[in-house]
Amino acid sequence: MNSLAPAATPEPALSVWTRIHRAFMPDYNRKATIYWWSIVLVGALTLLSSVHTLSDEPATAWMQITVGTAIAMLAGFFPVRIPRSKNAFAAGEVFIFLLLLLHGPAAAALAASGEALVGSWRTSKRWTSRIASPAMAAVAMFGTGSLLHAGLELLKSHGLLADGLLMIATMVLAVLYFFVNTVLATAVPLLKRNERLQVRSMIGNFGWIGVAFAGSASLSALLFLTYQRSGIGVLMAAAPILAMLLATLHFFFRQQESDELVRKSRVEIIERETEQAARHMRELEASERRFHSAFTHASIGMTLVSFEGRIVQANLALRTLLGMDDGEMLHREFTEFVYTEDASVLEQQLARVRAGEIDAFAVELRCRHHGGAEVLVAVHCSFFSEPGAAAPCLILQVQDISARRRAEAGLHHLAFHDSLTGLPNRRRFHEHLARALERATADPRRQFGVLFLDFDRFKLINDSMGHTVGDDFLVRVARRIQDSVRPDDIVARLGGDEFAILAEDGDCEHYCVTLAERLLHVMRKPFAIAGTEITTSASIGITISTAGYAKPEEVLRDADTAMYKAKAAGKARYALFDVGLHAEVSERVRLEGELRRALAAGQLSVAYQPLYNLSSGQLTGFEALARWHHPELGVISPAAFIPIAEEAGLMVPLSDFVLSRACNRLKQWQQRDPVFAELTMQINISGNDIAHSGFVPRITRAIVEARLQPQHLILELTENILMARLESALPALAELRRLGVGLSVDDFGTGYSSLAHLSSLPIDSLKIDRSFVNKLQIGSNEAAVVRAIVLLGRSLGKAVIAEGIETRSQLDQLGDMGCDVGQGYLLSRPLLPEVVDVLLDRIVAETARGFHNTAFDRPALFH
Repeated sequence: MNSLAPAATPEPALSVWTRIHRAFMPDYNRKATIYWWSIVLVGALTLLSSVHTLSDEPATAWMQITVGTAIAMLAGFFPVRIPRSKNAFAAGEVFIFLLLLLHGPAAAALAASGEALVGSWRTSKRWTSRIASPAMAAVAMFGTGSLLHAGLELLKSHGLLADGLLMIATMVLAVLYFFVNTVLATAVPLLKRNERLQVRSMIGNFGWIGVAFAGSASLSALLFLTYQRSGIGVLMAAAPILAMLLATLHFFFRQQESDELVRKSRVEIIERETEQAARHMRELEASERRFHSAFTHASIGMTLVSFEGRIVQANLALRTLLGMDDGEMLHREFTEFVYTEDASVLEQQLARVRAGEIDAFAVELRCRHHGGAEVLVAVHCSFFSEPGAAAPCLILQVQDISARRRAEAGLHHLAFHDSLTGLPNRRRFHEHLARALERATADPRRQFGVLFLDFDRFKLINDSMGHTVGDDFLVRVARRIQDSVRPDDIVARLGGDEFAILAEDGDCEHYCVTLAERLLHVMRKPFAIAGTEITTSASIGITISTAGYAKPEEVLRDADTAMYKAKAAGKARYALFDVGLHAEVSERVRLEGELRRALAAGQLSVAYQPLYNLSSGQLTGFEALARWHHPELGVISPAAFIPIAEEAGLMVPLSDFVLSRACNRLKQWQQRDPVFAELTMQINISGNDIAHSGFVPRITRAIVEARLQPQHLILELTENILMARLESALPALAELRRLGVGLSVDDFGTGYSSLAHLSSLPIDSLKIDRSFVNKLQIGSNEAAVVRAIVLLGRSLGKAVIAEGIETRSQLDQLGDMGCDVGQGYLLSRPLLPEVVDVLLDRIVAETARGFHNTAFDRPALFH
């Protein structure tokens, strides 16, 4: 944790009032909050003041106040709802106004507060409303009641108080109370929304309630006048009667409301049923119009047929599909237009419909066009019942699927056949092979064999003559293979230039071998393509079902393995699969994985074989050779792991490894003494390296990282690789030549390079293959070839290097022929870097002592 980071600011503790506000008043703004607390506080003070004012009243007065308040609160539970209106009022105001006239504003305030508490408790779940409503009612009643008492006292003091004026004053008081209480209650939502009070709107919405309040006040005034004249007994008798009247009115209005709801419900049901019936008729008519329009103008054929199968009506699309007129089709059986072979299928399905077994069916049939052509159709049949029809019938939908079936057949052919040759593709061959495997498993006497063909020079044809010629070649090859097999044999193109043949026979091995020999013979005949005769050969792998296969993939795998055996044995031949081949392939796969891991872990090494000037015997450079010491298998020959690296795509990292090691070593040896300043390093380059897009940048990077002079690095390319990739390799070779890197043709004399190419290639030297040097004897053919190569090199201005020198006789002959440089076990075996250091130290010591011993005189330490 960063100690300099600022500490988090603690959230301030919330006050009690803030917590109360968030819990009960989350939607109240500041104005509404202040108003609410103010009105509640004033209401509470009003109630306390009222209680204090009434504290000196006698018990009878308190009893009247308590009873009146209780009746007012009870009435609040039963509001009188006006029928056909959303509004209601509580009849408790009669007793509130009566208490006002009997005992003053304090008693009325208590009763009004109690009635408001009941009403808010009934209509709202918010505590703010349940607390504020009684307070507002107390304030409104106490204020307006005080005005009434003051007015009545003033009229009484002037002798003007009469029964009529008392009643009018009480009614005015009731309306004023309602208005004040409504304003106090409406102020809360208006303050929340920051809106102003609209008096006109309030009067429009609640004016009739004010009138009801005035009526209640007049009734209260009458009861009060009765009480003054007749005493408490009349009032006690009138109170139950009034309560009964109000209750009756309440329940009457509720009954009226229920009756009104029932009436409305019945009217709505009748109207809805009427509307549904009318809509159903409209929809039915529209549906019929749509059906007849769709039937007539449908793009697919449609016909109505009776249960007996006779055509009642046919649309234009069906008549066009069958080439018939309307008159030619009506009242004829539909099966008359169906081919006899398919008509029975249609009759069977129609019989099932008539028997009630099924409601609908779909079949594909062949119909007969009026002109005689065959039309493939998909027929869907279902019930059809038209209003007013004497009997139900069937509707047939007939769709032309001829084009779809042709397209499906074409897609099926594309999916399972090669688009170039028309032969079955890998997927289709796999299916044939699976069925043959099932038959052989069920009956071991039913043997089968698979021949796997791969053409040896197809890539050269494709690269040198173009893909069009390559495609033409594959078509000709496919035709020649098909002409060489039996009609029941399956020939498939698996991809590229790979073909496979599946043959089933009692003596399958004999037939497959005979077929392979016949194919090798016919493939030797040249192909005339694009005005050029092309000669090719194939490598063929054969496997037989007697090997005990369980899956088709295993058959193809082993046939492919046998093909590679034939190719490795020299191409243009066939090979039979055996169990040893599988073990060999498995070992090769294992070595590939271990080689990959060895490269990643840097477990390979580089050995260096010295090269000497054959005339002076002086050291001129080294050839870098990759070495792999396997922890279990020991030293693995480059002849074993280099082909694996080429097939597995590991040549690029392997070449980069050798380049980096060899260039850095050469720079170290050059810096040991000035006598080694011109030593060179020769490194073998594969065909994969030449084809790599970053070949030149990789060489440049290795030279720069080692701080080596480009002319001290010589890249060796075999003659076959160079000629096979000549066109694609020339730009890269020319660029390397401009950098100053030396280029040499390795294994010269074993390939098929021409003098024209040799004269134009940017190469510096020719390396005579060891096969010629090993058989070098005076007067032999090999001696003549070597002499010719040396003369060719001199005439072209190229240096000549001999490899594989193992005897003194070979060394002397090469020197007499004028060969420039040589290497071999006679001169030195490949050396580890530490041994090279000893060799260089000895050369430096000999030079310092004035000795001029050459490699030919040096002890066997380095031989």
